[in-house]
Amino acid sequence: MSKFTDLALRDPILRAVAESGYETMTPIQCQAIPAILDDKDLIAVAQTGTGKTAAFSLPIIQKLLKAEGQRTAKATRALIIAPTRELAIQIGDNIRTYTKHVHLRSALMFGGVSDKPQIKALTSGVDILIATPGRLLDLVNQKHINLGLVEFLVLDEADRMLDMGFIRDIQKIVKFLPAKRHTVLFSATMPQSVEKLANSLLRDPVRIEVAPASTTAEKVDQHVLMVPKSRKRDLLAHVLKDSAIKRVLVFTRTKHGANKVAKYLDQLGISAGAIHGNKSQNARQKALKEFREGDIRALVATDVAARGIDVDGVTHVINFEIPNEPESYVHRIGRTARAGASGISLSFCDHEERAFLKDIEKIIRQPVPLMEDHPYHAEGMDPRFGDGEKSGKPNGGAPHRRSNSGKHKPNRRINQPKSHGAKPGGGGGQRKGRPSGNRARSA
Repeated sequence: MSKFTDLALRDPILRAVAESGYETMTPIQCQAIPAILDDKDLIAVAQTGTGKTAAFSLPIIQKLLKAEGQRTAKATRALIIAPTRELAIQIGDNIRTYTKHVHLRSALMFGGVSDKPQIKALTSGVDILIATPGRLLDLVNQKHINLGLVEFLVLDEADRMLDMGFIRDIQKIVKFLPAKRHTVLFSATMPQSVEKLANSLLRDPVRIEVAPASTTAEKVDQHVLMVPKSRKRDLLAHVLKDSAIKRVLVFTRTKHGANKVAKYLDQLGISAGAIHGNKSQNARQKALKEFREGDIRALVATDVAARGIDVDGVTHVINFEIPNEPESYVHRIGRTARAGASGISLSFCDHEERAFLKDIEKIIRQPVPLMEDHPYHAEGMDPRFGDGEKSGKPNGGAPHRRSNSGKHKPNRRINQPKSHGAKPGGGGGQRKGRPSGNRARSA
């Protein structure tokens, strides 16, 4: 079973899928859709870009059609909870696409905007509600929504939900739900905290993994560049001289840092925008739209804000700052190499970030190759070893791990083109191993 037409889905759903240009299912869809159709609770470990939204939404839409048009005021039959408003909006867009030929009503609920339109949308009841935890709990407490009729609960990106401090909100929300329900949980990683949450919410679940937990997309070419903290901006400017880098996501750890990097790129004449929790919803959507449409070349983001970024053709991810939570690295680089395409990630690592890099290598269970061939390489600062060990012969004279599977090519500049396989709409000329082109309610 590999095609959507092999599934026992209603014709209007299959028509909407076909009109979206989809014919063959992804691995997560092949496994998740039949399980959900068979009324099984589900835990799915899957990276972003694997088609997981369709994996849970299509079978739920199919089941909701059994009582098509039957709604109760201020209630919903299916509840999808996402960690950020960008992700909620993205899911909502997909739901509307898949339901355009049926009579199902969906609504969005997230913070950072007025709640009045959201309350109004719930007045007559909806079939599918997509919400962020904070705004949902607020409106539940204000009696604007009744969760007592929920038949389906979906927790998307559960690991990020917990990272953002939403565990208590989720626990409070669940108390309003009926005990008899169908629950689905999706997560890119499966730390103990997510396992514990899943065990408390799901009954005898089917568990599927399309890739080992906490590993990165196989088609992402990963590299670390050692650089003094004071020279990171110079290195970023040097890397982005490569005109083949058409669409790049740059990650920082802080909102202030994102603003500074975006401003610096603009000063260099590189079109850039920033997206983070202090930006208004309109500003964030505007920057995301410009990035998606190619009006800006670089989008600088924090981890929280980036969770809703689902943009085709992101050829490169640059970790301007190494994340202090290794799971965030998995999510960051998952923004490239989507839907079967290849991609490149470059991580700028300074002296203080070496411990973060070691944690990342443990969780992805592989070393990140070191790329020395750039003008700001920090000699004697190998990420795997202590101070004073020369970069050429750490570990008793063993050579450095280098890009291109250890084959160091000193004559190739960091921005010299090398064919790496282009992704449609993402700008050709990528090359392997070288660049081409507190509670977070308001996140």
